Amino acid sequence: MNNLKKFLLIIFLFTIFFIINIKSYANTIFYDLSNSFFRLHILANSNSVEDQNLKLEIRDNILKYMNTLYNENITKEETIKLSKEHLEDFKKIARNTIEKNGYDYNVNVTITNCFFPTKKYANIALPAGNYDALKIEIGNAQGQNWWCSLFPPLCFIDISTGVLDENGEKYLKENLTEEEFTIISNTSEPVKLKFKIIELLNKKNIL
Repeated sequence: MNNLKKFLLIIFLFTIFFIINIKSYANTIFYDLSNSFFRLHILANSNSVEDQNLKLEIRDNILKYMNTLYNENITKEETIKLSKEHLEDFKKIARNTIEKNGYDYNVNVTITNCFFPTKKYANIALPAGNYDALKIEIGNAQGQNWWCSLFPPLCFIDISTGVLDENGEKYLKENLTEEEFTIISNTSEPVKLKFKIIELLNKKNIL
């Protein structure tokens, strides 16, 4: 009986140790990922075809303007600082686009830290959780959203291809650890399992 108790105690302690290590790993990876990205988040007024098309036109006009502000050597902190300085410009661009299309929606433009569900961009995926973001809400902001990454500057990669090109990979590899890059870009089963563990623990507020 004593041997059985010792065996069960060892199993119990090993299980606790294993869980603690998984939590520590998931917490570290997600914390680093969330702090490595500054995202652009645009929410349409509704899911009507017209409102979704309007969202995409606003996106295109704002990205065109942003392309004159940011450069490839900019840091996340500098990207946020520039974004704060030009919030009114972004709002004006959105309002002008809305009015040109015959609508009268309000626009709310903020820099915030908000929750994102799991999102795919090109051939990478980011786990669900809170990220810093430039958030643009059109009208009631009840429609499907669009997002990209202002830092690393993936917004300025060709958004029509659906594939992360060499420049995109370069930006990510320069700003993420090898493990983090593998987590968000590799689709092998072991890596997908790691991604799911990080996502599950974060969604359940276990981290």
